[in-house]
Amino acid sequence: MRPQRIMSMITGLVLAAGTLFSAVPAAAADDPAAPAPPAEFGSDWHDPITAAPPVPKPDTRSCTVTLAQAQFRDFTPYRGSYAPPKECGTRWNKVVLRLDGNVKGRQYDRLGHVSVGGVEILRTSTPQPSPDGIVWSVEKDVTRYRDTLARPQPVEMLIGNVVNETYTGVLDVKVTLTFYAAQGNVRPAATPDKVLPLQDSRVTTPRNTERILAEVYATGSGGGCEEYWYMTAPAAAPYSCHADDGPYREVRISVDGRLAGIAAPFPTVWTGGWSNPFLWYVTPGPRAFDVQPVVYDLTPFAALLNDGREHRVEVSVAGVPAGQTGWSTPTNLLLWQDEGSSVVTGALDRHEESAPRNSSVHTAGPEHRLDTDGGHRLTVAGHLNTSHGRVATTVTRSVANTSVHRWTDGENLDALTASWTDDESVTVGRTTTRTHRTYTMDGETTLGADARLRTVLTLGDRADTTVLRGGERLSWQRLDDRYEGDATYTTGVPRDQRHAVGTTSERYRVYGSAGCHDRSLKTVQGTLVEDLRRC
Repeated sequence: MRPQRIMSMITGLVLAAGTLFSAVPAAAADDPAAPAPPAEFGSDWHDPITAAPPVPKPDTRSCTVTLAQAQFRDFTPYRGSYAPPKECGTRWNKVVLRLDGNVKGRQYDRLGHVSVGGVEILRTSTPQPSPDGIVWSVEKDVTRYRDTLARPQPVEMLIGNVVNETYTGVLDVKVTLTFYAAQGNVRPAATPDKVLPLQDSRVTTPRNTERILAEVYATGSGGGCEEYWYMTAPAAAPYSCHADDGPYREVRISVDGRLAGIAAPFPTVWTGGWSNPFLWYVTPGPRAFDVQPVVYDLTPFAALLNDGREHRVEVSVAGVPAGQTGWSTPTNLLLWQDEGSSVVTGALDRHEESAPRNSSVHTAGPEHRLDTDGGHRLTVAGHLNTSHGRVATTVTRSVANTSVHRWTDGENLDALTASWTDDESVTVGRTTTRTHRTYTMDGETTLGADARLRTVLTLGDRADTTVLRGGERLSWQRLDDRYEGDATYTTGVPRDQRHAVGTTSERYRVYGSAGCHDRSLKTVQGTLVEDLRRC
């Protein structure tokens, strides 16, 4: 079976840290009046829901404005205008974006974006609807875009869609921003002084910049093989999705042609992924509705960028075959300025890079096997002479990926066990922030002689973060989002003859010095049968 049939079929144009998804509340799973799960999927199921925590909101005066409202039937973007609400002033403690959508009929998973003043503030994908219709919502903390939201701006939103006699689902979407005013002794959240969209890889920064972060909404998608980059194979291997060097991918950012940051891309599985939408109708995979950006600390390069001249900041994805489309990398630069200086000087003091490692070995047989091992390490350090003294910043990042891909001729068996690690250490003066990220995927799709297709899949999104000062721990946090699914249906028949069954579960835990959230969800044939909270 070809990946074009086994995997999801997102088609169309692909146009954020701290993003959380939520669904419209439904009846509690332990409600005695709640219906028992059906024997198989029917024409309706529970609205999409996730175990992630809601965005916390301050108990202060709030104002809400509509950012965009549209029905997406094709690839025509919504274009409008935005103005900040006068009622809540300009000292905002928090700004929360909310997307509310509804769709019914038949439709594939679609990708979209929202941008304000050219700054992308949300990248998302959509659930697949039931014939009777579903509603869903996404929330995101967008306080860090305060500079962009502080003045009137043009707005663009697009969820590329196809509506015809077969694919009938029209995506009806509304996006709002809610501003929470800072009051009394409440101090507004520390946010960048400027946010610059990287539109043509050229940028001129303010000369008194003292901190720079780059956020890259790197997404492999669009319906081709790069949507399933983690399962591509070298051309010599008899597999339907090829890449010259195999499945290893790495998102890189450079300054004036010099490597400035590396990262492991998150292996997002969309809501038609692994050829089995019955896995995702209620519980999306990690980050499927929340395409979080890769974040790089470029502060060691601030002195070079502060010369008042135009510089090149470029993003690329290593491992993508030359000329191959399928990746989109919208980028924002977040800048903090030194109020006490008109020009901040300094230097890039250290730049050390290991040789990139990438090996994919194919072993032929009745069951083909591809073993992949890749990795890379980068350390950059610099100093700045600020109005509050000399500040040194050292950033070290190490990424790695190992995977075992197994398949049979015809790909009626297609299986992957893979892990990605992304370790980062940022030291500013005496304070060090260490983050260890691990992404995992373990799944198998089989197509039997009876045309029954079964997918069993486990996904993991984990991160441990510790902040140290002078060797003493100041704070810590652990995130563990785990998804498990098992679904089967009959292929090549009308929807009402698929006799689909499926169970899914998600447990989302985040805990540490700031508190705890622990929620578990389970579904059977689209019915929510368990909703447990342990914190």
